[in-house]
Amino acid sequence: MTKNDLRIVFMGTPEFAVGTLQALVEGGYNVVAVVTQPDKPVGRHQDTLQPPAVKQYALEHNLPVLQPVKMKDPSFLEELKSYNADLQVVVAFRMLPEVVWDMPRFGTFNVHAALLPQYRGAAPINWAVINGEKQTGVTTFFLDHDIDTGRIIMQEPFEIKDDYNVENVYDGLMHLGASLALKTIDKIIEGDGHVDSLPQEDMIVADTELHHAPKIFKETCRIDWNQTAKNIYDFIRGLSPYPGSWTEMEDSNGKRTVLKVYKTEKTGLKARGDIGTLSTEKNVLYVNTKDELLSLVTVQLSGKRRMEAKDFLNGTRNLSDNKLV
Repeated sequence: MTKNDLRIVFMGTPEFAVGTLQALVEGGYNVVAVVTQPDKPVGRHQDTLQPPAVKQYALEHNLPVLQPVKMKDPSFLEELKSYNADLQVVVAFRMLPEVVWDMPRFGTFNVHAALLPQYRGAAPINWAVINGEKQTGVTTFFLDHDIDTGRIIMQEPFEIKDDYNVENVYDGLMHLGASLALKTIDKIIEGDGHVDSLPQEDMIVADTELHHAPKIFKETCRIDWNQTAKNIYDFIRGLSPYPGSWTEMEDSNGKRTVLKVYKTEKTGLKARGDIGTLSTEKNVLYVNTKDELLSLVTVQLSGKRRMEAKDFLNGTRNLSDNKLV
């Protein structure tokens, strides 16, 4: 079997998935069709349709694009089957019904942005950073009935440096995931459609806690200043630059305004006031946490542009009378 013999259907939606699709196309693999989400209404009146990043790339390279609203729609299943795929490759897509993932003769594998069985779920990159992990990675695994539980084919680790935010890890894993997808496909080709894989249960070390990666909502992103400075630091970089962590700034009259926080720095300085209270020193903005002072570096007040602390201090009066809650 060669690259040309193996008919691949690619499934994905965001920019993260484009990295793998691009690697497949530029690597000369036989991508016969692309499946992605329907165009998304955007704009003030939701009257403009924005195509997914994967669709944009696919059309630029003359690849057929399928955008089903429902994955079990008979017309979609018939069209998908017509491409006679040997293998389906999924990156950052949606849950697939068995009738879809079981369709190709060599199965369907997913590229997941974590070292499974750790961080099963929709937001593995965010949660790995939020939890202060020093390492994450990517996994290729065969899809089965339950989310992110299929047999593991290959894994590659990735170091999370202490100053990395989600964007840094996202970019690193996008390229690593693309590389691992190609290695996985090459293994399948070498094995004439068959490749060794391991049940995830066999990879769970005794007494090891499994962390999950559920979908992140607005309320998930609210900062709890009662945590340690280290935990808050990790929480903020785990949500930066998107969707962004937030808090409320309360003035002496009890009026509250939403404040987004995109970057902080640990100071090692012992807290010197009530939790959430602010202080300034030489153009540095500090907030008291459970144990230490945390320096707020990049913030955005509701209705204002994102700015560095120095600029924020210049435009905001009486900050020491405010508190973050």
